[in-house]
Amino acid sequence: MNKEELHGLIEKRQVNVCQICAYKNNQKVYSDSWNNYKEDDSAHIMSVTKSIMALLIGIAVDKGKIKSIDDKVLDYFPDYKVKRGEKTIYDVTIKHLLTMRAPYKCKGDPWTKVCSSEDWTYSSLDYLGGRKGLVGEFRYQTVCLHILSGILYRATKMKTVDYANTYLFLPLDIPKHESCCLQTAEEYKEFTISKKPKGKIWVSDREGLGASGYGLCLSAEDMAKIGLLCLNKGFYGGKKIVSSCWIEEMTTPMAVENNRYQGLYYGYLWWIVDQKARIYLALGDSGNVIYVNQEKNVVVAVSSYFKPAVVNRIDFIQEYIEPFLEKK
Repeated sequence: MNKEELHGLIEKRQVNVCQICAYKNNQKVYSDSWNNYKEDDSAHIMSVTKSIMALLIGIAVDKGKIKSIDDKVLDYFPDYKVKRGEKTIYDVTIKHLLTMRAPYKCKGDPWTKVCSSEDWTYSSLDYLGGRKGLVGEFRYQTVCLHILSGILYRATKMKTVDYANTYLFLPLDIPKHESCCLQTAEEYKEFTISKKPKGKIWVSDREGLGASGYGLCLSAEDMAKIGLLCLNKGFYGGKKIVSSCWIEEMTTPMAVENNRYQGLYYGYLWWIVDQKARIYLALGDSGNVIYVNQEKNVVVAVSSYFKPAVVNRIDFIQEYIEPFLEKK
């Protein structure tokens, strides 16, 4: 299959794909776009944002701003008033958040309560804990993961997007981003479902802290650079951005106890496909993905506009993109 044939196949079968960028042996070998997106346009990468957040936490650990991911969450919020009768929250650590093992007193994501509040971090803390205690169960959460942005801010005195620009984006030659506070439900809806390219933004709370679980907008090229950083164990362009120890920890798999997630394992906000071949990925709704295959020395990034029921593109990448790259 040549590039034109692959373009047509994707246009027909993967209708919401905006961009694909792929690297092999640290060289860009494939780049294409669809749906009137240009190469440098940005899409909302959904939960791929979580994996970027894991890297920012790792950088803060490397710099000694966060002493350890075994730190208790409440150590960073000494002024937070714990609800009467709540005990579990005192034992929740940063690691519990990173591995989706934190307990919450809610079913699903409390979007309305958190995103309409004056302080998303403290509103999220209100849901942390519960009577069951630290049971260690995998509990995937998006909106309340905002606690990580609050921790990063308390530890570094820098807002999420500023920290990302300084220590991750600009060192990777990713354009500078700005925080974006959406004021109304209509603005949120338009941001989520619009098929048009987004700006260089990170959706934030009223204090300018970027959402930890969603809201970052990047191009496939930008995402591919994140993948290259991970593939090269924290180095980019010969410069260390994050420690190899963090990359190793971040992509070490933990079992997920149910079958909702297609047999995937989980690390620190990254999904692990194959531990032996060292295949792992950042995964967002609508098929946004950063796919890293260390065995083949390959990175594939896919950006997409919102389309319900499109979960991931692992099979698509392995069936079509990787064989195409083998000829490069």
